[in-house]
Amino acid sequence: MEFRHLRYFMALADEGNFGRAARRLHISQPPLTRQIRQLEDEFGAQLFERTSKGVDLTEAGHLFREEAARILALAQQAAERTRKAGRGQLGRLDVGIFGSAVLNVIPRLILEFRRCYPEVEVHLHTMTRPEQVVALQEGRLTVGFVRVFPDAPEMAVETVLKERLMVAINRDNELSRHREIAVRAFAGQPLILFPSSPRPSLGDHVVALCHAEGFQPRVAQEVEDVVTSIALVSCGFGICVVPECATRLRLPHVVYRPLKGSEQLIELGCAYRPDDRSPILRSFLDVVRQFRSANEA
Repeated sequence: MEFRHLRYFMALADEGNFGRAARRLHISQPPLTRQIRQLEDEFGAQLFERTSKGVDLTEAGHLFREEAARILALAQQAAERTRKAGRGQLGRLDVGIFGSAVLNVIPRLILEFRRCYPEVEVHLHTMTRPEQVVALQEGRLTVGFVRVFPDAPEMAVETVLKERLMVAINRDNELSRHREIAVRAFAGQPLILFPSSPRPSLGDHVVALCHAEGFQPRVAQEVEDVVTSIALVSCGFGICVVPECATRLRLPHVVYRPLKGSEQLIELGCAYRPDDRSPILRSFLDVVRQFRSANEA
């Protein structure tokens, strides 16, 4: 039995007449008659009762009609799902996430992707940058979100957006009365740096800014994540430089002020393997580019 037998059978069952069914199938009547006879011979059962007006389904024919309709529907569904997968509209996307970006940018971007491609399963994996690089190389991740990404020829990085750097300050600190904070104001202030690893990091960038201003920062603590750093600010432990998206994290006694200087930006990127030809990856990168354009406008 072949799919054409199912299509021929369903056309005849629907029309109840060989002539009309043949016209619907765009074939002549003799080939249709032969195909139906072959089907009945294969089953060893009569599927149609011939009448003066055409044909009626037998009991076996009624049963086969149900099964044939189910098989054709499944075949159509399989074909449609395959087409969607080829267009990057169906499948699985594994995303590496980290740190401060999960407070704002990443959820917004993932939400937009799911709105555009609701049938793609999105799986999020919290990983450090080195863990993401390994997982990307091994094919366990499709994309990974990174900042301060080191040179890695085997990886490509698509810019998601560039964010301002902000200073998290306890409101009892005299710096909180400033509208913006210059790097030189860090001199003598207890400074909280994150992440403590991997290197290079945002913390390294902050230290470099201090060195460029001619002083050695007073590092009070190095921590692994933005939540811990802002919690320490809340307790009056020191000040901390964070990406703008981290300002969504509201803790008692913490205020945020822009770091002075229009050049003080940090990039959030989306890393992926350049040899990955996955349609889902192409779809995700399209959403990333649209997201970037919308936020640059």
